[in-house]
Order: sequence, then C-alpha cells, then structure tokens
Amino acid sequence: MAHHNQNQTKPHRDRRDWHNLRAMLPFLWEYRGRAMFALACLVLAKIANVGIPMLLKQIVDNLDQAQELLVVPVALLLGYGALRLSSSLFNELRDVVFARVRYHAMRRLSTRVLAHLHSLSLRFHLERRTGAISRDLERGTRSVSSILNYMVFSILPMLVEFSLVAVILLTQYAPVFTLVTFSTVAVYIAFTLAVTEWRMDFRLQMNRLESESGGQAVDSLINYETVKYFGNEQLELERFDTALDAWEGVAVKSQTSMSILNFGQGTIIALGVMLIMFYATASVVDGSMTIGDLVLVNAFMLQLFIPLNFLGMVYRQIKYSLADMDLIFKLLERKPEIQDKPDARELRLEKGEIRFEKVAFAYQEDREILRQVDFAVRPGEKVAVVGHSGAGKSTLARLLFRFYDVTGGRVTIDGQDIRDVTQQSLRRSIAIVPQDTVLFNNTIYYNIVYGRYDANRDEIEAAAGIACIRDFIERLPKGYETLVGERGLKLSGGEKQRIAIARAILKKPRILVFDEATSSLDSKTEQSILETLRQVAANHTTLVIAHRLSTVVDADRILVMEEGRIIEQGSHQQLLAKGGVYREMWLLQQKQSRQRLAEGE
Repeated sequence: MAHHNQNQTKPHRDRRDWHNLRAMLPFLWEYRGRAMFALACLVLAKIANVGIPMLLKQIVDNLDQAQELLVVPVALLLGYGALRLSSSLFNELRDVVFARVRYHAMRRLSTRVLAHLHSLSLRFHLERRTGAISRDLERGTRSVSSILNYMVFSILPMLVEFSLVAVILLTQYAPVFTLVTFSTVAVYIAFTLAVTEWRMDFRLQMNRLESESGGQAVDSLINYETVKYFGNEQLELERFDTALDAWEGVAVKSQTSMSILNFGQGTIIALGVMLIMFYATASVVDGSMTIGDLVLVNAFMLQLFIPLNFLGMVYRQIKYSLADMDLIFKLLERKPEIQDKPDARELRLEKGEIRFEKVAFAYQEDREILRQVDFAVRPGEKVAVVGHSGAGKSTLARLLFRFYDVTGGRVTIDGQDIRDVTQQSLRRSIAIVPQDTVLFNNTIYYNIVYGRYDANRDEIEAAAGIACIRDFIERLPKGYETLVGERGLKLSGGEKQRIAIARAILKKPRILVFDEATSSLDSKTEQSILETLRQVAANHTTLVIAHRLSTVVDADRILVMEEGRIIEQGSHQQLLAKGGVYREMWLLQQKQSRQRLAEGE
C-alpha cells in the first residue's frame, strides 16, 4: 500500500523539488564569493586526486625502464606526496569556507520562517499543533543544510571527478576504456538507486512499527494501575509482542536487502575491473600500452567507485531532505489571511470612539457567530458586553484587534474602518487584558515591560502600583527579577492577572479591552481588581467582556448578547427594571454566590 502511494505522489514531488531548490538560491546569494571559492577548492582537490594515478603511472614506468639502476627520480615521489597532501588540504579548505555559507543560509531561513509564522493569522495558529510546527521548522532548516552539504561534498565532487577522468581516458587511451569504465559506473548507479528505493520502504515500515510498539509499551506503563485492576498484563505483553513481531520481519528484510545491495555493487565493480584488466593486459602485450598505463586505468576505475560507495545513503538522505524542505517552503508560500491594504494608513487616534456597524461574522461559512451587531463605545465610556458562553462576546475583541476580518458590516475607530489602517498602528492603540493570562517564562520585569519595551523603571513600578501588585513584587526575595516560570514560584491566577493589567497600563493605550479579566479570581481579589480597573478605565475608552455580572454593575452601558445578537442594552438599573434576560441572569448569579458564601461559612 505504502509503495503504491509513494509512486503516485512522485511526479508532483519532482516538480516541487526543482522549484524548492531554486527557492534556496536567494539564501546563498549573500555569500556568493565564498561559495565560488569553495567550488574552486573542490575542483582543485579533485584535480589533485586525479593527478595521483597519473604520477603512479610515471613511477611504475620509471621502475620498468630502470630495472638495472633501481632508481626512481626523487621528484616523482615528492610530487606523489604533495598531490596526496594538496588533495586533503583543498578538501578541508572547502569545508571551512563553505561552513559560513551553509550556516548563514540556515539562520536566514529559520528567521524568515518564524517571521512568516508571526504574520499568519490566528486561524492558522488555532488549528496548528505547536510541537509539529517546531519539528517542521527544525527539520526544514536542517534539510536545507543537508542538501547543500550533499551537493558540495558528494554530488558536485563526483561530477567533477567523472569529467576529469573522462577527459584523460578519451584523449590518452582507446575509447573502449572510457566505454567500459562509464558503462560500469552507469550500471552501478542504476542498480544502487533501484535497490535503495526498494529498501526505503522497509526502513519506513521499520520506523513506523518501532514507534508503534514503543507507544504501546509506554501506554501500558502509564496506565499501570488500570492494567493491574483488570489483571490484563498478559494482554499488554501480547499486543506489544505482536507489534514487535511485525517489526522483526521487516528488520530482517531490511538487513537482507542491504546484503543484496552490497553484493550486487561488489559484483558490478568486479566485472568492470575484470574487463578493464582484460583489455589493458592485451594492450600491454601488443605494446600499445605500458605497465604504468595498466596501473593508471585500473586506479581510475577503482577511484571512481570510492565516492559511489555512499551513493545509496546520500540518495536516501537527499530524498528525505527534499520532503522536509517541501514542508518548509509550502509553509512560506501560505498567504496570511489578514493583510494590510497596499495604501493602508496609520490609525489617527483623536477621541478613541469605537463603532461596530451592522457587523456579521462567521468562522466557518455555515456557522454564523455574530448577526447585525450594532453599538458604539463613546470616548471615555465604559461599555460591558455580557451573555452566556458561546454568545459571541470574545469574538468582538478578536474583531477589534483584526485577528479576523468581519464578513459583513464594519468596525471603525474614530470613523476609520480598521481594514483601511495598518495592523501595527491599530494594535498599538489598544491594550487587552485577556481571559487566560499567558506570561513568558522570564522575569516579572520582562513580563511587564513587554507592554512598552522602551519604558523606564519608574514607569514600570507606577504601572505595577496602579495594578495593585507592586507591594507583592517588592516583598519577593528577587523582586522584579523573580522568574515567573520557576517551579518554586507559581503565581496565582490573581497575581498573573495583575501583571497582565500592569502590562496593559504600561502600554498607555487610548482603548482598553478586558476580556473576562476577572474570571479566575476569588471575590475579594476580584473586588480589589475591579477597583483598579475603575481607576484605569476612568480616562480610557473601555470595552469589558464579562461573564460575571457583578463585575460590570458600574458600566455606563451594558449590552446583553444572545446567539450573536444584542438583545438588550442599558445601565444595570434600567436592565433590572426591564425584567428581561439580564434580570434572570442577575438573579441566578446572586443565588449562586449566596450558595457559595453559605458553603464557605
């Protein structure tokens, strides 16, 4: 089955491979001088390599003629040593010079991929698995390095050497030697690639079965107690052994196929050398070649097969690398869903008035979240949105930040449609305290200063003061330098929330959004944070998304949402008097908090 699939995807793969290899060129262009120098070293190393058999011929011929004297000119022997040395020197030089090209390309690509990931829209990031992305990122950049490596260290040297040998054989010797040498090489390559392709299937199956059996073993140990409860140790062992049984079969096939490959390669080389020796000996006998020539063609033949030894491995690695590279370039070709218009301007903030005008929105076409939502938050006003979960409250914040574009109607700030301004300037003007406060695994100082990176120490302490967390921080042994993610100090929900509030205050925005910002707090902490929020919100335009009604009693206006529509609006007193959905929610929540109090007492 796997084999069948592989063949199906092949034509498409090859087309993409050329496209991807071309896409790699810009990353190399910066160090083109170095790359050219590395290639020059490569060619020089190969010339030295090919020169070795030529000198060997001279030495043998000299010995042949000088049988009475038994003297070999010292120059030839020194030359032989020098060639061996320079071959090694140029190879190492190539590695040293090329290292910068290769690692720079990896760095450039990694940075570009991360930048691209940050430019992709929220929808992409909600659907992805972080682990998988970081694995693809790592494998993709590694693949670029591998392909450059194989090109410069395996494939190009092989081609250069073949060309040099072909030129010497064709110009100095009968065509039959070139024919035999390169036919043997061609058969060897074809055989190696065919068998490697066939073997790759076994390798893939082996890897799959290995991780499958490993997964089962770990699973049975994680659920150790359950296994014991039901006395199913035997069942677990049988499942594990069945998976390993399949693995054993494939592993044996893999090893056998390896031996077939090696034996086949040996046979092809033996036949080729035998033919060459046959023709060369005949030529020496009839006087058209010397013994040195016989040594030369034989040495060339064997020398060509040394790099070909690794051909199977190189081919397999290149194939895997091309597949990994394809993932990364496909990712880079994904278009961000939310893009600035070509003529987008900076947002001009005057009063900070927000308007939702007949806004409709759906994450998927068939599931509408918002329908004809129409409201304004006037400058300096505090407007709250309440409703049962799933009513579409949090979507309002995502639309205001333009993580998604509305499907109907428009959202404006001071009369400017937020789709016409740059995302950067829009997000600079709004600060949010989210429902789930996510802090970086870094110091408290870093987490607050993240709100505005150029703020000074006094401003940071002032922001912490307004968020009622300053005393708490200063009592910690390390103060602001305390690490948030350290095992010893796990901040409570309330402390995290206050750091998020300090961060939002430090940003000095005109517009503040609180998205269920007190949902994780007990009522005492909630009251003190509400007091904080009241102070903060006094001179800002504030949108509060709330689940608990007690947190928004003081709002200028409360909007009640149900199934994506605003069904009631007014102040707390007006809505209670109205006796609608808001009043029901209020009574229910009051009853629940009374119960909680009673249980607490």
